[in-house]
Amino acid sequence: MSLRSWALLALLAAGLPSPAKAAKDTTLKASPVPGGVALLALPAGAQAPRVSYHGEPVLTRRSGGGWQAVVGLPLSAKPGPDAVEVDGRAVAFTIQPKHYPEQRLRLENKRLVTPDPEDEVRIAKEQALTAPAWKAWPEGLVPSLSFHQPTPGGLTGSFGLRRVFNGEPRAPHSGLDIKAPAGQVVRAPAAGVVVLTGDFFFSGNAVFLAHGEGVVSLFAHLSKITVKQGQVLRAGDPLGLVGRTGRATGPHLHWSLSLNNARVDPRLFLRKP
Repeated sequence: MSLRSWALLALLAAGLPSPAKAAKDTTLKASPVPGGVALLALPAGAQAPRVSYHGEPVLTRRSGGGWQAVVGLPLSAKPGPDAVEVDGRAVAFTIQPKHYPEQRLRLENKRLVTPDPEDEVRIAKEQALTAPAWKAWPEGLVPSLSFHQPTPGGLTGSFGLRRVFNGEPRAPHSGLDIKAPAGQVVRAPAAGVVVLTGDFFFSGNAVFLAHGEGVVSLFAHLSKITVKQGQVLRAGDPLGLVGRTGRATGPHLHWSLSLNNARVDPRLFLRKP
């Protein structure tokens, strides 16, 4: 039996949301900027329309008498006109500009800034391994789009920062950092299936948790992982402990949230305390 089929049976047995019992959510607000979310109204119909954005399938949900596409916009998105494809036709929308500040960090381990050839081989293998995890779409699981903070602590506002390590510009920060002491428990912010765990060059000990319909969380820099691939988690279940493994300057939790394979700001989905 495949992981996808097994996951469906496990989800139903655990009583987690199924397509017939999609969780209602009214907290998510449109933020059509790079690293944000566009909410697009779609016509009514008995079946959910097929929506894709730059070739990636997009989450749809009921909204009033019709449907709504929830489109994740990558940090690399250019402000201006854009479009999704809905059942073979283009539906236009506009990406608004957003400025993210610069963050300068200094790392003692220079290999974490400029990996050596052996590291580059490892990184390439890890990218090939994690690519399917970012696109995970467990059959039978519907995300609520309303998340609990995965561990207590201050939010650093680090998402989208244009990072400079030891004077060298690097990719923007595609997650949210939460200040927390080493060893503090990290919990699932919403129900999901563990699709990948491992020790990665940049992320350190990390867990990929698929919440359904292309919504995926990454929890990085953990000191310990306490779940296994294929495990079904409810919101609040523990999955690991805060640490500083991988490319980290100190203990904290890095939380990335992805829609249609685009990393977006997790703060857009956080429930108010």
